Amino acid sequence: MNWIILIIAGLFEVAFAFCLGKAKETAGNEMYLWYAGFLLTLTISMGLLIKVTLVLPIGTAYAIWTGIGAVGTVLVGILVFKEPATFLRLLFITTLVGSIIGLKVVSH
Repeated sequence: MNWIILIIAGLFEVAFAFCLGKAKETAGNEMYLWYAGFLLTLTISMGLLIKVTLVLPIGTAYAIWTGIGAVGTVLVGILVFKEPATFLRLLFITTLVGSIIGLKVVSH
C-alpha cells in the first residue's frame, strides 16, 4: 500500500509543477487560483511523502518521488506546454524510468 501512496505523492508532485506552469501563463485572479492549486497539491504531495517515509527507506522513497515528478513534469511539458521532445530528452527520461523501477525492485 505504501508504494501506491508513494506513486500518488509523485503524481501530486507533477500536479504542482503543472499548476506552476499554468500560473506562469495567466494573470489576475486566474493566476492566483493556479497558485492556490500549487499550494494545495504541494501540501498533499509532501504529506503523502512524509507518510510513506515512516515505513519505506527515506532515500528510496525520496528518489522515487522525485523521479516520478521529473518524468511526469517532462511529459506534461512536452504534451501540454509544447516543450521540445528531442531524442536525448526522451532517452534520459527513459533511463530515469528504468532507474525508478530498479529502485523498487531492490528495495524491501
